[in-house]
Amino acid sequence: MDNQQIIVRVATPDDKVYSKTITDEMESSAAARGTGIAKRSPEYIEQKIDEGKAVIALTTGGKWVGFCYIETWSHGEYVANSGLIVAPEFRKSGVAKLIKQKIFNLSRQKYPEAKIFGLTTGLAVMKINSDLGYEPVTYSELTQDEAFWAGCKSCVNYDILMSKDRKNCMCTAMLYDPKDHYEPEETKEFFKENVKGFERLLRFKQWKLLRPFMKKDKDGNSTGRLKSLFHLFHL
Repeated sequence: MDNQQIIVRVATPDDKVYSKTITDEMESSAAARGTGIAKRSPEYIEQKIDEGKAVIALTTGGKWVGFCYIETWSHGEYVANSGLIVAPEFRKSGVAKLIKQKIFNLSRQKYPEAKIFGLTTGLAVMKINSDLGYEPVTYSELTQDEAFWAGCKSCVNYDILMSKDRKNCMCTAMLYDPKDHYEPEETKEFFKENVKGFERLLRFKQWKLLRPFMKKDKDGNSTGRLKSLFHLFHL
């Protein structure tokens, strides 16, 4: 569907009717990817809507298209744009970028001094973040709030994260610091010039982090739960 037929706006209390649809899609999408944030309840989504910390996308006919919300950590020093989800039929249409832009602007409006960060395994999200002015960073530059890292417990890669003392995992960390960041055009060009390098880096990182978790059968072949992740990440 043409994006001109999709409205992306700050969610209002009337949009709470979509909360169950949103959380169901979050759960099924995370299961399909093999990764994902902690499971969210409809009540949690409704709370974010009531706080004015959520963005929703709908068709002009009122059909749900996508959603994202704001979380704050370390007493508002850090902000995460979390739970980005797009209905399957609207994916690869550019609507995710529209939602990310809207939630980013809302975050800057509400928390102008905060550092905005994200963790992702997807090149598409990395590109969107790069266009907004995010930079790749080490995990040490993210919030160390225990409540944030507790949200990783439901992810299939949690064992890897903890084995690395929360210093590395499958996700790439990206950060927008209002006091020190590249202009969006600079990061956009940097990503464009280095996308192949990012792809190779991600594959190497995934291979290196997953390898210690692989078990071998008597013939030396990889087995177990982590084997499926190798196929998931196309290694």
